[in-house]
Amino acid sequence: MTAAGRSPLAAPAPAADRTNPSAASQPNRELLRLENVSRHFGPLKAVDDVSFDMSAGELRAVIGPNGAGKTTFFNLISGLLPPTAGRIWFNGKNITKQTIVQRVAQGIVRTFQITEILPDLTVFENIRVAVETAAGLNSKPWVSRATRVTLDRHVSELIETVGLHGKDERVVGELAHGDQRVVEVAAALSLNPRLLLLDEPTAGMGDTETENMVNLVRRLHAERGVSILFIEHDMDIVFGIAQRITVLDQGRVLADGTPDMISANPMVRAAYLGSTE
Repeated sequence: MTAAGRSPLAAPAPAADRTNPSAASQPNRELLRLENVSRHFGPLKAVDDVSFDMSAGELRAVIGPNGAGKTTFFNLISGLLPPTAGRIWFNGKNITKQTIVQRVAQGIVRTFQITEILPDLTVFENIRVAVETAAGLNSKPWVSRATRVTLDRHVSELIETVGLHGKDERVVGELAHGDQRVVEVAAALSLNPRLLLLDEPTAGMGDTETENMVNLVRRLHAERGVSILFIEHDMDIVFGIAQRITVLDQGRVLADGTPDMISANPMVRAAYLGSTE
């Protein structure tokens, strides 16, 4: 059940609310594909023979009960774990054996359930570190004044994009949890993602923070055309913004389809509610 006491599979928002004109106008080009991918830890089959495909421009959700294999699924896509079996393709290339760094260079960028920030630095400094890293400059002892100006301008643009204007000089460790997560998203954007993986982006947030994050995800998808794949436990969010939903259960794909299809699927209801009623 959600915090409000509703069924997690309540009727989704009208389809028109989930329409993204910019994404809809793009060709239905495949961006990500997993072919019979498994990840076993001894006898534990965390991900078991999963096949999955995602088109460029999609806003896609991955859901499932606790222990369904969602985080392992993300770890396989991002390169944090190698698959036990199967192949992974991104933008037409086989990336199964690529490292995390190689995948980031191709545009697969991830945020984590536990916020990854530099708490003693300001918002501006956190994002600048990410921008310098993306530009390959953080190991250089000196950069020109013109380069510094360009970097600072890019940092300011990212701060504006994610809605943190006016908080540039705030120490990140002193910010509310929701703003810390937004800083992490801004850092991820500095890497110019083709595919942005968001692992429970609203975890631990209050209502206002959750609304702000949901609006940010909507804007990144609609205005910047970022392909987004996210894990989320709040079904109101999932059914409110996802164009398509993949359901994992016990390491396997239980269902895949539009929010309307998933909401009506008796197997999904059984996995969440323990009953098909």
